[in-house]
Amino acid sequence: MKTEGRNAVIELLKTGKNIDKILLEKGAQGSISLIFAEARKKNVRVQFVDRQVLDKESETRRHQGVIAFTTDYEYFDLDEIIAKKKSEKGGFIVLCDGIEDVHNLGSIIRVAECAGADGVVIAKSGCASVTESVIRISAGAAEHMKVAKVPNLNQAVEKLQKEGYWVYALEAGGEDIYKENFAGNVALIVGGEDSGVKRLTKEKCDKVLSIPLQGQVNSLNASVALGIAAYEVVRNRLQL
Repeated sequence: MKTEGRNAVIELLKTGKNIDKILLEKGAQGSISLIFAEARKKNVRVQFVDRQVLDKESETRRHQGVIAFTTDYEYFDLDEIIAKKKSEKGGFIVLCDGIEDVHNLGSIIRVAECAGADGVVIAKSGCASVTESVIRISAGAAEHMKVAKVPNLNQAVEKLQKEGYWVYALEAGGEDIYKENFAGNVALIVGGEDSGVKRLTKEKCDKVLSIPLQGQVNSLNASVALGIAAYEVVRNRLQL
């Protein structure tokens, strides 16, 4: 797997994951020197190459003068995410239902990490996977966030409920999110770009929550909606 872009590679170096090598552009300035110094500290092999070499290796065309080579992304088990809560006020997990766009998945992982979520859950089918593009779009957050890939999202919902989580679907037509109390274990489900949260999944949820919209457009981008909802959980818990 290739991780491209300066911020993404800097975050990768912080994680302690196994990095095979890093390609750096000859003569590049700025944070390239920081990447080189950190790589040397961790005994990671570094090669300085011409920009043409990076252009040839790049899959995103946005390498910013640096590409790191690692093993494929290693997913976590849902049990592992449940077991390691970051907050004493309760667990916080984000589930993705049909998020197919890598830009949305990358942004969702970034939001979840910034909001202190314990992990992100995606399904094996009907959802984008964690790729080099997702890692880059997440600005390196994917290197710090536990992501679980499950066979069936509805079964994951049932498991979370058995573990004491209140599971909320973010969807139009639900209850006002600003009136909800997010004490205890919380799981938020954000739906796909076109279909939203699937009907059967919504039926399994404890509640459907909506963000009140004030304009003429009747929907928000999935990652934007999650950002609003996730930080409502954060704000709510700060008052507990």
